[in-house]
Amino acid sequence: MERAADPLRLLAPSPVRAEGGSGLWRLPAALGVVHPPGAILGPALQRLERALAPRGVALRAAAAGGLHLGLDDSLEREAYELDIDLDGARLHAGSDAGLSHGLSTLAQWVAVSRPEAEDTVAELHLADAPAFPERGAMLDVARGRVPTMEALLEIVERLASWKLNRLQLYMEASFAYAGHESVWEHTSPFTPAELTQLDAYCRERHVELVPNQQSLGHMHRWLVHPAYRHLAECPEGVEHPFSREPEPFSLAPADPEVLALLADLYDQLLPCFSSRVLNVGLDETFDIGRGRSAAACAERGPHAPYLDHLAAVAHLAEERGFGVQFWGDVVLEGPGCIDRIPAGCEALVWGYEADHPFEEQLPPFVAAGLPFQVCPGTSSWNSVAGRARNALANLAGASDAGRRHGARGVLITDWGDRGHLQAPWASHLGWLAGAACAWNPELGGRLTLSGLPELLDRHAFDAPRAPLGRIAVDLAEVHAAAGAGARNGTSLFYLLAFADRPLPHELIGPLDRDGLVSCEQGALALAGELSTAAQAPSAAERLLAEEMGWAAELSALGARLGVARLDAPAGAPLSALAGPVRRSLRDELARLVAAQRTLWPRRARRAGLDAAVEHLERVGALLA
Repeated sequence: MERAADPLRLLAPSPVRAEGGSGLWRLPAALGVVHPPGAILGPALQRLERALAPRGVALRAAAAGGLHLGLDDSLEREAYELDIDLDGARLHAGSDAGLSHGLSTLAQWVAVSRPEAEDTVAELHLADAPAFPERGAMLDVARGRVPTMEALLEIVERLASWKLNRLQLYMEASFAYAGHESVWEHTSPFTPAELTQLDAYCRERHVELVPNQQSLGHMHRWLVHPAYRHLAECPEGVEHPFSREPEPFSLAPADPEVLALLADLYDQLLPCFSSRVLNVGLDETFDIGRGRSAAACAERGPHAPYLDHLAAVAHLAEERGFGVQFWGDVVLEGPGCIDRIPAGCEALVWGYEADHPFEEQLPPFVAAGLPFQVCPGTSSWNSVAGRARNALANLAGASDAGRRHGARGVLITDWGDRGHLQAPWASHLGWLAGAACAWNPELGGRLTLSGLPELLDRHAFDAPRAPLGRIAVDLAEVHAAAGAGARNGTSLFYLLAFADRPLPHELIGPLDRDGLVSCEQGALALAGELSTAAQAPSAAERLLAEEMGWAAELSALGARLGVARLDAPAGAPLSALAGPVRRSLRDELARLVAAQRTLWPRRARRAGLDAAVEHLERVGALLA
């Protein structure tokens, strides 16, 4: 890979103030490290060791040495100062977390400041601190893809190296709750032992693992079972975006049995965490008022049962020593709702499009004196390969608005809609860019599509000599030529997800035939490049290339399906396509389903695989 002209541009996230120099620090074969006794720095020192290994340098503890680490009470908790000159490196920080951040920056600087064959590091003088005290990532583990523990620990290490300090696992029914086996027996839930292990692993990396359990809406995975249906707002079911069939969706907010259930869930889940914050969800409760709470809504206002439930849930959490986070969409709907939010609650204001109106949504929380965070997304879901341009704009806009309005943090969400078919590499693009924006909104917000590939190769893919970063960005934008209008996903994905619906379709948006042909050609060209990269000597690079190749081929298939449908009469079903076209599409889809069955278990637990590929197999059945 051609090296960027300024190595400071390769630090991720970009430091607040940094200046290089002409001097060189010559590394000894054994670099002595002096650090405060008892400091929790093991993983960060390991990052530095990995960076030094190609230069033949090992670390050793020493009373005096070339790398001196110290604590400085005058610095903020996560702030640090790093100075490298001819005499060595000196790192001071406000806490162990700050020292860990500084060591991560030093490891990156070792890798990028001088050619790998040299035993020198370039001079650097740096002062750095985060714009937000909380900078988190949220991973959806509720809708198909549940990572293996090995894959999840790799994600945590990656996030920590980017200076993110919070992690949430989005859960609906993803924990092995005792006494509720019927809900999760056919899934791959996390066990108490696994979450306890993960919590300890996160703490070693100065990441707070925050418990997350939906507590009102999005409880359909519970309520479809006979033992729980009576707890639903609409036991007979409602149509909702997360199932093809009507289902009960939300808990009934006024039912005392609901609070008893939630108390049981919290009593089992919360002891696995050292955090004192619980995300209770409460978003998208679009069926509240349409069933058992209809009379209360009519008498006391459409949001009264919701606000009562929020207060009750906050009380349950407070009894267990936890504060509450909740999604802020519902309280933005009605005048006066924000003023009735109980103390001890923090709103999570979310939105995932480039033009999301954070600027309009945040002032009411400020006026009410309510703590809040901004929650943009990675733009990976409903796409397979992501939406890179949308992600950069969404992440930058949220972080900038959050900084100006006093948000406590940024939570970068990554969802798993419709089978969670995107592999982790597609999420890393958004998490890396989001970490840059959350740490330093001014410089992170200037990150461009052209500047992203080398950062991905170095900091996400560990492939500094491969073109995987550039291919990932190109693949995440290959959908753009298909036409405008698709939101919260790409038209190439929606052509598959809604293959049973007539065109034109409101989610897919207007399609351009020539643009779809261009999409297919571009995706296949990238798939060809990836077939070469799949022969790389590194097993990690080979797996990445195979996962990206699969996404490229599925994107090409979506484009080809779009062309075939535009060539058919308006509104024609898939069965009306010409026989040879249907057979070709069906055979290619079957090949990709078989490939996914091989790829999926290499990072994710098998239990979600059948549900994920069912979304594709259904299209194959329509083509047959």
